[in-house]
Amino acid sequence: MHTTAELTVDAAAIAHNTRLFSERAAGQLMAVLKADGFGHGSLAPLVLANGADWLGVTSIAEAMTLRAEAPAAPLLSWLNPLDADYEAAIRADVDLAVSSMRQLRFVAAAASRARRAARVHLHLDVGMNRDGAPRGEWAALCEMARLWQAQGSIDVVGVMGHLSSASDPASPETDRERMIFDNGVRVARRRGLSPRIRHLAASAATLTRPDTHYELSRVGAGLYGIDPSRTVALRPALTLTAPVVSVRRVPRGSGVGYGHTYTTSSETTLALLPLGYGDGLPRTASGRALVQLRGRRYPVVGLFSMDQIVVDVGDDGIQPGERATVFGPGTSGEPTVAEWADWAGTLEHDIVVGVGARVHRVDRRTIPADAAASAALPQPTGLPEPIAPPEPSGPPKSPAVPALARSTDRPAGSDRALPRRKKNCAAI
Repeated sequence: MHTTAELTVDAAAIAHNTRLFSERAAGQLMAVLKADGFGHGSLAPLVLANGADWLGVTSIAEAMTLRAEAPAAPLLSWLNPLDADYEAAIRADVDLAVSSMRQLRFVAAAASRARRAARVHLHLDVGMNRDGAPRGEWAALCEMARLWQAQGSIDVVGVMGHLSSASDPASPETDRERMIFDNGVRVARRRGLSPRIRHLAASAATLTRPDTHYELSRVGAGLYGIDPSRTVALRPALTLTAPVVSVRRVPRGSGVGYGHTYTTSSETTLALLPLGYGDGLPRTASGRALVQLRGRRYPVVGLFSMDQIVVDVGDDGIQPGERATVFGPGTSGEPTVAEWADWAGTLEHDIVVGVGARVHRVDRRTIPADAAASAALPQPTGLPEPIAPPEPSGPPKSPAVPALARSTDRPAGSDRALPRRKKNCAAI
C-alpha cells in the first residue's frame, strides 16, 4: 500500500466518454488534451483508438509533445505568442490558429523558413472578448490571409470560434454567436478563402447544440467526465485517495488548525491526511468538504493547510493506515469532483487540473497496441512558387525567402477534414 496520496486515472471512463462524443458529433471529433490532458496525463493513443480524429492543445510546446506520441494525428495549437516557435510547429505538421494580422505575418515568415506552407485556422472572436480576432478586424485578416495563401506561405484550412454560454443549452447568446460565426465564414469566402474545416462547439455544445457542430467539434472537459451543461451522465475518470497518517483523541472544545476556525462540540477523534492546498485541494472548501472512510463520509475540519487536512471521525475507531477517498466517480458514495467544485465555489475543471505533482499517479488503462501505430503525415502539395513575403515588424527577422518544398506523397486536393466515418472503437 502506498503511504502517500494517490491519483488513479480510469482509462475505461475516458474511452467511454470519447466514444460517446464521437457518436454525438455531427462531424469529426477533436480531443483537447491541453494542461496534461486536464491533469489526466498522456492520453493521445487512448482517445485516438476510441473515436477522436484530431488532437488539440493551446501551446506549441504541448503540441510537440503530442506529436511524439501521435505522429500521424491531425493536431492543432491555438494559443501562442508572436515569438513562438512556429517554424518547429510547421515542420512537425502542427496546424496553427491565427487571430491577428501581426501573428499571421510571423507564421508566414516561419513557413518560408520551413520551406512549406503553414496550415492555418483563422480564429474569430464571436463574443468572448478573449482570444480570436475582433469582428472589426476580421475582413482585413481574411484579406491578408488570401494574399499570403496566393504566395504559397499559408493554407487557410479552417475557421474557428468559441462559444461563451453553451453551458446553458437555451442561451440566446449561443444563437447570436453562431450567426456571427456563420457571417465570419461568409466574409472569409468572399475574400477568396475556402476553409474546409469549421469548428465552434466545445463539450457542452457538442452534447446539446447540434446546430453548432459543423465539420469538427472540440471536446476537452467532457472526455474526463465533466459536462458543463449538466445534461448527460458522463463517467468521471479520477479517484484521489490518501492514507490516515495519525489519529488523536481530543476533548470537547478543542480548536483545530490555523485560527481555530473549528472547535469540537464533543470528545472525538481527529484523523490526519497528508495532503492539502499544496496538492491541489482548494482552501476555499475549508469547513464544507467531506471525505469517505469505511464507506462513510466524514467532515474535513479546520482550515486546510498546505500539506495536511484534518478529518473528524467521531467514535468510529479509524486507524492509521486506512485510506480515505477524497473524491471519485461517486459510484460507491464517495465525494465527487463536482461536489468539491461546489464546496470550493469553482468549476470541476479547476479541481482536476489542480492536483499537484507530489500526488502519486496510478494509471488503470489498457491501450490497444494498434493505437500507437501511425505513419508520418503527408505534406501539402501543389504550392505555387512563392513571392517573398514582407518581414514581420520586430523580431524574429525573416531570412531571404527560399523556394517552398513541394511534396508529391499526397494526392492533390486531399485534406484531413474527411467526411465523418464512424469507427470501430477499441474497447477498454
